Amino acid sequence: MHAEISFLGLFLQASLLVKLVMLLLMGMSILSWALIINRRKILTTAQNDSVQFEDKFWSGSDLSRLYHESNARRDNLAGMEQIFYAGFKEFVRLQKQGRSQESMLEGTYRTMRVALSREVDRLETNLSMLATIGSISPYIGLFGTVWGIMNAFIALAEVQQATLSMVAPGIAEALIATALGLFAAIPAVIAYNRFSYQVERQENHLANFMDEFSTILNRQVAAGSN
Repeated sequence: MHAEISFLGLFLQASLLVKLVMLLLMGMSILSWALIINRRKILTTAQNDSVQFEDKFWSGSDLSRLYHESNARRDNLAGMEQIFYAGFKEFVRLQKQGRSQESMLEGTYRTMRVALSREVDRLETNLSMLATIGSISPYIGLFGTVWGIMNAFIALAEVQQATLSMVAPGIAEALIATALGLFAAIPAVIAYNRFSYQVERQENHLANFMDEFSTILNRQVAAGSN
């Protein structure tokens, strides 16, 4: 391939606007991959932490001892353990106040619901950015392509005899913008769909744990009142 129709050659001879579009799309692609790596790490860690804590929770450990272990590192809690800690802390607080059984369970469940909402918000951080990159990158690339082809035909109209070698570089440099737009968009869309599914599964997992934990507290209160 000749140097003049290489990627670098086409980029250097592109118009200023097309160059800016290409640079913008390359920047969006780099940002997209950075977000993908970061989100993948966070979601994987969240899933592993939930599995480990759930195994500990259902191993028959005393809830008070489990709460004190969580309280010792309360600044680093997340996911299922954070929901357990917030719920049991509120349960103990309402129990010391002598609240009714219904009031205790309702207050505890409400506190765990808030903790669940915060955890989902944490897991969904920057997913909207991936969705934005995936949706607008092709249009930005298409804009660069249209602009480049328009300039190519304007330049073509100024010559008396047109040849393929005169048209090809201008069209090629314009199409690179579309290619870069797709290169930025496709991984972002795939990652967004995958991560959204994982967040939804994790949310359902945490919600099920929250209901099961509420049932356990309900049994404890009922047993203590008899």
